[in-house]
Amino acid sequence: MRNTQIDLTGYIDVPEDRLEEITAALPDHIRLTRLEAGCVSFNVTPDPDHAGRFNVAEVFANRAGFDLHQSRTKSSKWARVTQGIPRSYTISEG
Repeated sequence: MRNTQIDLTGYIDVPEDRLEEITAALPDHIRLTRLEAGCVSFNVTPDPDHAGRFNVAEVFANRAGFDLHQSRTKSSKWARVTQGIPRSYTISEG
C-alpha cells in the first residue's frame, strides 16, 4: 500500500494579528509545495464564511511524497510564520 494516494483536507484559523504575515507567505508556500515530487494538487484558499480561516486541500500520489512534504515544511518559512497556530486536518489514504 506504499503507493496509495494521500488526501488531506481541513483548515487553519489564523489570528487577526498574524493574518498579514501569513497571507504574504502563502503564495511561496503553495508554489514550493506544488513543485514537490508526488504533489498532485495543493490548494489553500480563504474561507468565504469564516474570517481568518484558510481551507486546505492536498493530494499526494503516495505516502513517500506526503512524508517528503511534511519533512520539508518543518524547516520552512511557512513553518516559522505559522508556528503555534492550530490546524484541523483529516488525512485519508486510498
